Amino acid sequence: MKRAFILQLAAAGLLWALAANAGAQTAPAPTQLTGTLAKVRETGTIAIGHRESSIPFSYLSARGEPIGYSVDLCKLLVDAISEEVGRTVAVRWVPVTSESRIPAVVSGQVDLECGSTTNNLERQKQVSFSPTMFVSGTKLLVKKGSAIKSFRDLAGRRVVVTAGTTNEKTMRELSAKFKIDMILSVAADHAASFAQLQAGQVDAFATDDVLLYGLLAQNKAQADYVVTGDFLSYDPYGIMYRKGDTQLAQLVNDTFHNLAEDREIERRYSRWFLRKLPSGVSLDLPMSAQLETIIQTMVARTE
Repeated sequence: MKRAFILQLAAAGLLWALAANAGAQTAPAPTQLTGTLAKVRETGTIAIGHRESSIPFSYLSARGEPIGYSVDLCKLLVDAISEEVGRTVAVRWVPVTSESRIPAVVSGQVDLECGSTTNNLERQKQVSFSPTMFVSGTKLLVKKGSAIKSFRDLAGRRVVVTAGTTNEKTMRELSAKFKIDMILSVAADHAASFAQLQAGQVDAFATDDVLLYGLLAQNKAQADYVVTGDFLSYDPYGIMYRKGDTQLAQLVNDTFHNLAEDREIERRYSRWFLRKLPSGVSLDLPMSAQLETIIQTMVARTE
């Protein structure tokens, strides 16, 4: 009897051991990092593309350091990436322009582009975007007292746009559609475009309204210029990264959800659009109803 009991215990132990071993063999392996996350894990570095004059999204401080709303959100993404890959991640800042930013992402020169980049269907063929972090649209900047009140007043007028922007495409399409023979010139970046207007080389500067307000605030020029006309385009901004990077896409979407849920996006917005900029001037630009709705949608996402 005693021997039979011992044999039963031994058999039970063997079965348990076999089951445990089978369980160990069938347990899912840890997720293998791929794409950007694998690259960051291996190198301990992430390359971030930034702008030099996209105020208040991504521009240079008096000390020459990248600052702004988009830069803040990218730093929070880097924190999430660091946690995901299990190591401290150093940031390598790479300046980009409107014209060079998409090629920089596609080629791998930068891993995240943190500026004032419109997410549209054409660009989605080349790159991917984070959830929308701002909504803007094309308007005109002119000197106070100008006879230009809308795009219909641009016939025979000189208009500058920044190279590689959706605004350039918008103005060319409006010119063709409404047969307005405006004289369009292209500058390298927003600061250069604004400089042409200041110098009297052009009659209007066409770009996203928030960037115009930012340039006026940074240059303390609100008394001399006015943003005018109806919105000529719809421009939802996002942070760019490489297309087809599914792990990074999931992390970016999850991070934006968390930032929206704990209202961190709203706090960062207040920092750059409602409080004083480092220059001492405030944009005093409350969050739009569109962006409020977008953030609410991020919070209420379904799994």
